[in-house]
Amino acid sequence: MNSPFTVQIDGCSSNKSLPDWLSYLETLHPQEIELGLERVRDVFQRQNLSRLAFKIIVVAGTNGKGSTIAMLESILLQAGYSVGSYTSPHLHSYNERVRVGGIDVDDKSLCRSFARVERARKNTSLSYFEFGTLAAFDIFSRHQLDVVLLEVGLGGRLDAVNIIDADISVITSIDIDHEEWLGNDREKIGFEKAGIMRKGCVTVCGERDMPESIRQMAKQTGAILSVLGEDFDVQRHGQHWDWIEQGHPALTGLSKPALGADCQLDNAAVAIAVLQQLVDFPVDSLDIIEGLENVHCRGRFERRGDGIESIFDVAHNPASAAALAQTLASEPVSGQTRVVFGVMADKDIQQMITQLSGQTTQWYLAAPVQPRAAEPEIIRDVCISGGISSENVACFDSVIAAFQQAQADSTDNDRVVVCGSFYTVAEAMAQQL
Repeated sequence: MNSPFTVQIDGCSSNKSLPDWLSYLETLHPQEIELGLERVRDVFQRQNLSRLAFKIIVVAGTNGKGSTIAMLESILLQAGYSVGSYTSPHLHSYNERVRVGGIDVDDKSLCRSFARVERARKNTSLSYFEFGTLAAFDIFSRHQLDVVLLEVGLGGRLDAVNIIDADISVITSIDIDHEEWLGNDREKIGFEKAGIMRKGCVTVCGERDMPESIRQMAKQTGAILSVLGEDFDVQRHGQHWDWIEQGHPALTGLSKPALGADCQLDNAAVAIAVLQQLVDFPVDSLDIIEGLENVHCRGRFERRGDGIESIFDVAHNPASAAALAQTLASEPVSGQTRVVFGVMADKDIQQMITQLSGQTTQWYLAAPVQPRAAEPEIIRDVCISGGISSENVACFDSVIAAFQQAQADSTDNDRVVVCGSFYTVAEAMAQQL
């Protein structure tokens, strides 16, 4: 899969393998993140691509973006449409970021697109994410796709994905995260997310407590809002639920999405609201039911393992930690819940621990192999200062060591939860691949 091969683009050849390209991309820009559209738009225009798909859906939000895209993809594929999806970050391989027809693209396709972006960029500096985004656009433009689903990387207004005009925009949720780039309150963050709106086009918002900045931006841009809790909603009935539109049941007796966590019902409701706007590609209730029952999204309350139950969840900020805690509370176990926890140093670690502490008994702390990761000793101090007994907290040299010890300490009545970062989950899950 990762063997080198020659890529021929417009008379220029490259022997770079996918790992070669990814290493190269990391050297191109002095900053890991630089928000702004001018550089990436210039290169995009030089690519001279055809339209990515007949309909384009752009998804922003603090949490729930990947899950919502996974649901839309699953339902649309079930209905027989051709679909491309771009998401980030990945867990195990870069190929996960770009999917066509529900399948991760292969190395050769990525390398060819990377080579075309390299030729188009000339001397323009692009970040790793910007370069990869343009490569995804290149891949989609070479397929005759009905729908393309694009996940915003960070924010919305100044994110590389926003050079594309969406036919339907989605804002899944609003909470505090990435304050350095997006601001430190929900109104500022809402303003940034609302930058994906387009005049005359629908924006589906899955935030029940929607910041006023989003409503104001809709008025300014001429976008049409469809809001969870106002225009559509969820009504629970035990293990089933109804999708409500304008106060009346429109789809009834739906099963819970296969992704499991309680918060996924709101994401499912958002996905259905988007589909209602996608009139050129209608889906029926059976497509929705089967699409939601068969949806898969890596690392979203994902259960693995024989014997000791292991749950992998990429909760990486206070809001997603609270959602994880809520789901754990709704599914109690008779034994202990042991948490393998590793987090980036720039996150609100105290709030994440506070959200999770009511549903956990033992903490296994480690730093994933990332320069931004918080040292486990620092996390331990936060745990103890928050009232967790030092006897219930242990530090480890690696995520793998922490995960293995948590499993070794567990009995059949216990469960092991891995969370805190995509990187933490990826390292622990690698033990079970």
